[in-house]
Amino acid sequence: MATDRCLEQSATAVVGMGKSELKKRIRTFNGRFLLDFSDDYLNGVNADRLRHILMAAMINAKVRH
Repeated sequence: MATDRCLEQSATAVVGMGKSELKKRIRTFNGRFLLDFSDDYLNGVNADRLRHILMAAMINAKVRH
């Protein structure tokens, strides 16, 4: 499926991102909903947590009902 391939490519890209890139992508996320995390929060969590947040947002943004 095209959606599965797209998500796989997105996951591969997110895994390769460093913490600063992840924070930038979360701050500028352009989806159906707003991600509203403070700089203090984003600075205080590790890169794996940021990856989880970004991937969850990307997956939810692609879900169509």
